Amino acid sequence: MMTAYRRWACGLLAGVLVLLIAAGAVVWAADPCFYLRLPEGGKAVAFNERYQNAGLLRQAQADTVVLGTSMVANYRPSQISEVFGGSAVRLTVPDGYLSEFDTTLEAVFASHPPERVIFGLDANILVRDESGLTGALPEYLYNTNPLDDVRYFLNRDTLYYSVYTLMTLGRGGGTPVDELFTWDGDIWWNHMTALDNYDRPEIVDQTLPRDAYLDCAAANLEVICRWLEAHPETEFDVFFPPYSLLYWDKTNRLGQTDAVFAALELAAQTLLPYENLHLYGFLMDPEIVTNLDYYCDYIHCSGEADQLVLEKIAAGECQLTEENLEETLANWQTFVVNYDYDQLWTDAYWWAWNIAHGAPVVWQPSA
Repeated sequence: MMTAYRRWACGLLAGVLVLLIAAGAVVWAADPCFYLRLPEGGKAVAFNERYQNAGLLRQAQADTVVLGTSMVANYRPSQISEVFGGSAVRLTVPDGYLSEFDTTLEAVFASHPPERVIFGLDANILVRDESGLTGALPEYLYNTNPLDDVRYFLNRDTLYYSVYTLMTLGRGGGTPVDELFTWDGDIWWNHMTALDNYDRPEIVDQTLPRDAYLDCAAANLEVICRWLEAHPETEFDVFFPPYSLLYWDKTNRLGQTDAVFAALELAAQTLLPYENLHLYGFLMDPEIVTNLDYYCDYIHCSGEADQLVLEKIAAGECQLTEENLEETLANWQTFVVNYDYDQLWTDAYWWAWNIAHGAPVVWQPSA
């Protein structure tokens, strides 16, 4: 009886071991998170930035790293390389928190210290705390401990995505690595799209105090300061992504304008003293922000606008300095507080705008 039981137990263990080896082999062959290599043939299957960034940053060994939320998702590595030279990688953490960017950048420097880091510091990300963090970032893929990486090879979700990857590539699908996680191709970037996708809030009666966001902003800025101090040999280009005029309309209507400008001022005052940092205020760049044809909603801008941002960073345009900070913020606050946003919903405004930008006259609205 004991002999039969032992045979059954050994057979069960052997079967489990075979299944584990088979599962690990499938993950090894597909390598959906690029843990071992970048995909052969130049195509990959995108499914989750928080998982796949870990492999991308390890395999790319890039000279320039662009890091940010969905606001940087349409920055192609090829475009970055063309503007700044050398190799490049773009790492997107959608709706990311500063702690997630911290983990990502720590892994970048552990793998291959870059010459330049370009970080999109969203105004919305700057002023929020970590209370909404879900823990979705897989720490075992980002740390330097190889022992816990067995969780990658023996993981139900990884196995699922491995099979999905093999099937997709086997059918001739997949996305060029340069296009991974971009999403601008099927979007109609136009002021009508931007306005249609903007849920304009009602005007509130109360205004947020000027210091409402300062504690959260200070905690987030501490993370960036640690980067600057730990890597003095790396050039950091931090920029406020160019949310559209509609963002400022929303901010005004919700009574948040003073608090947002106070947070931006704190960010600039905190970061500007560092010699290895340049700060860029594209959130206050009228060339981009006021052109709603660059947008599909109130904050996300097109690849064309992204290219313009890269070129301006390379040229040192829209740079905030200790000398121009006060005047720049004051002038922009005056502009956005007094701007006539209601005109954006009138046919006459857009008729005049289109004519001024070279559109043929096919119809004229009545007065």
